[in-house]
Amino acid sequence: MNKYPHSTRILVALDCIVFGFDGEDLKLLLVKRNFEPEQGKWSLMGGFLEQNEDLEVATNRILYDLTGLKDIYFEEIKTFGKVDRDPVERTLSICFFALINIHAHNQDSAKAQNAYWIDLKNRPNLIFDHNKMVDLALQELQYKAALHPIGFELLPEKFTIPQLQKLYEAIYDSPLDRRNFSRKILSTNLLIDTGEKNQNSTTKKAILYQLDKEKYQSQFKAFHYFISDSMR
Repeated sequence: MNKYPHSTRILVALDCIVFGFDGEDLKLLLVKRNFEPEQGKWSLMGGFLEQNEDLEVATNRILYDLTGLKDIYFEEIKTFGKVDRDPVERTLSICFFALINIHAHNQDSAKAQNAYWIDLKNRPNLIFDHNKMVDLALQELQYKAALHPIGFELLPEKFTIPQLQKLYEAIYDSPLDRRNFSRKILSTNLLIDTGEKNQNSTTKKAILYQLDKEKYQSQFKAFHYFISDSMR
């Protein structure tokens, strides 16, 4: 028996803005819908909250179904709740963004969900209010990446500083000063020199680094201002 007199049915959805980085460009993991409404159009990945499911559990479930990965970094952004946002039924959407290493996830998991990596700059028009969600998620990513080391979530285990710089340039769609960026990144003491060189580099002189995960966790809330003095 319902203990509350209000009996209106309202669904709760979770919509995921999944960012990835392919070494050159920032990507979005988008779904080509194979069901109505808006069949054949592009959408964010999402799902509905189950009755006995916590929000965090539901988010991890949706991300695992999409990528085959666990322990993905994600942040809740905002709840979208306009009455007519979903033409089928009254639905609140809890929007969040996630950051993954694009080369680590299970491509078959994405294909099974009819999902594809699309360049952020060339993203198609999305259904419902999903365009607004992506815009908001990008703003939040840019804000957080400037202050905190979340950008490392998008990189492979070993990377060079030029690769890291390309990532930040993709996030902000703007060039960065090489010397300032390198100096700022190294000053954080978050990087471990592996003693290896990047064999795919044209100069073959680029040092491969690893993230010091212990320092990363302890400094995660610290303010590093990664790009404030690096922008040209």
